[in-house]
Amino acid sequence: MSVVSPLLKNYLPHAGLPPLAGIVGFAEAACAGLSVETSVTRLKRYHWAFRRLHEIFIKRLTAEPIYELKMVFSLHAHYCAEHAAALRTRVAEMREPPLGLDTVPDAALDAFFDELLAAPDAGALVLGVYETALPALAEGLRRHLAETNKLVDHPSVRVCRFALLEVDEMCAYGRQAVSALAGDAQRQELSSWSELLHGLLVQSGGLDGSRESKGGVPARRFSAKPPVYDKVPKRDERFVDSYNMGVHAEVFLYDETMPMEPKTLMLYYKRLREIDVPEMMASILAETADKPWDYTVDMTRQLWDEARHAMMGEVGFLQAGIDWRQFVRINFTWSLALNTQLAPLDRHAVLYFIEQGLMPKTGKRYEWETAIASGEGFAALIQDYDWADEVLHARIGRDWYVKQMGDTRTAVDYGDACWSRVLIDWKSYIERGLTRHENWWPGLYREWCRVRGIEPDPVVLAYHTTYETARADLKELSSSG
Repeated sequence: MSVVSPLLKNYLPHAGLPPLAGIVGFAEAACAGLSVETSVTRLKRYHWAFRRLHEIFIKRLTAEPIYELKMVFSLHAHYCAEHAAALRTRVAEMREPPLGLDTVPDAALDAFFDELLAAPDAGALVLGVYETALPALAEGLRRHLAETNKLVDHPSVRVCRFALLEVDEMCAYGRQAVSALAGDAQRQELSSWSELLHGLLVQSGGLDGSRESKGGVPARRFSAKPPVYDKVPKRDERFVDSYNMGVHAEVFLYDETMPMEPKTLMLYYKRLREIDVPEMMASILAETADKPWDYTVDMTRQLWDEARHAMMGEVGFLQAGIDWRQFVRINFTWSLALNTQLAPLDRHAVLYFIEQGLMPKTGKRYEWETAIASGEGFAALIQDYDWADEVLHARIGRDWYVKQMGDTRTAVDYGDACWSRVLIDWKSYIERGLTRHENWWPGLYREWCRVRGIEPDPVVLAYHTTYETARADLKELSSSG
């Protein structure tokens, strides 16, 4: 046992200032901590956990019917991508070439995450992710903070501390999600699976690898047969008539003869309809391999932004006194068509082409100016930030898609060509009994007028332009005839 120096015990900084930049006291700073090797080994395990959790959130997002889960998977995937990036940077600083960040750290740990990815339904997924995986990750991060020397390994301390902040946030959400979606009967049904998950963590030496790995071939249940990624978007029962293309929002917005105030309803509709962008972008991430992690970080940030926009539209309707579930029909025909008809690169091409088409006359500036002119403060606020986000998204498109294509002109032309190939089968949707393309606008507008205590404008009430022959940028749609 080392003897504590009397000087160490009694040493005081000048004028009573906090010692060692306020990080830690002298006695604690003089204690042993994790070696570089041990610290790096654990950091790699946290990285792998964030990376696999990101994959799970992304691959389960599109086909998850529950809107709230789509939204939170978007956010939590963004968190995981960011923290994995920070951990990659820290490991690279610690004498660790080659980094080995793409190497599975332990077979049992990988089987653990495979089981989560293959969970049979939302209840099982939230139970496994939020009651087992994330708490184990939080425990590992807390152990790292407790065991490493906070002065000597301060850069790792910061990475772990900031990660823990959002892991705890995810866990807090998860406790409510598990309570809502995984009842006693399902818990009982999944009890043996929960035991398997805990057993895999033990077998791997703990999520952080702080205990000895037991080795051996890991047992599997749901992942015994590798899951197949489902890129067909699904919606819950609140999203009735999901093939409905009966109200063309853009034609109404750009019509200079229409009054500004009711145009906010179309802005809220367009924002809420952006649910389909995370559904489509998730498919690009899920099916695109061999990209740098920075690509994953940027694309996931954009995916989360689009989810935010959808929720901004939801809030817009609610603060206007409108129950969107009753009066609005949010379709998924765009994400459905792109995911099932185009390759991942072609989907990205369409996304970039649409972003480039948001020019001042019919783009984000116009939407913001419309919201300002309407006098609706919340509409102006969300369009202000929506426009700011779009500037970032255009940069992401330039950094990743345009550079892959070679130049901007080629990238734009290819995106236009890809979108022109997409078949939005208006007539087939009717013939197959999927929708009647109901014009829901009059009901929404009447309700808005009722809430405001005003009489409907007959011209506004009569609006009936559809997406039958024109897509959102007003170009002619492909059709089966």
